[in-house]
Amino acid sequence: MEHTKGLSCQIPESLHARVTAERVAANQSLSEYITELLTNYYENRGKNDMAQTRTMAFQISEDLFQRIKDYLARESERQGRKVTQREFVLGLIEDALRQAEQEAAESAPDDIPTPAESQDANAEMESEDEGSEEGGDEDVAE
Repeated sequence: MEHTKGLSCQIPESLHARVTAERVAANQSLSEYITELLTNYYENRGKNDMAQTRTMAFQISEDLFQRIKDYLARESERQGRKVTQREFVLGLIEDALRQAEQEAAESAPDDIPTPAESQDANAEMESEDEGSEEGGDEDVAE
């Protein structure tokens, strides 16, 4: 676990009350809450992209929920910082999309014809078809 160091500052009472309420609602110690807040801030370079986000919500079984919570606790201990549900789920989604996009790129044909090439190929096939129609009766067995 990473070594920690104290951080102390004076903040307005209204902000203190808000931090306390959010921290209690998240069931976190003040150290955990502030660490998560600052980590998220620095990971996002201070940008608040809430206007550009969408919400995804779904229900899961109690068993799966407990397994996730256990995993997050172990991972938080291993990393020396709190790993959030949001971080975990977004990581899974991003990994799955990255893999699917890579597989799609690998399986996509390299020589996708342009519309002009497609027209040329169609014209060649039509001329071959016309040639076989003209002499088509010669090869028919009687």
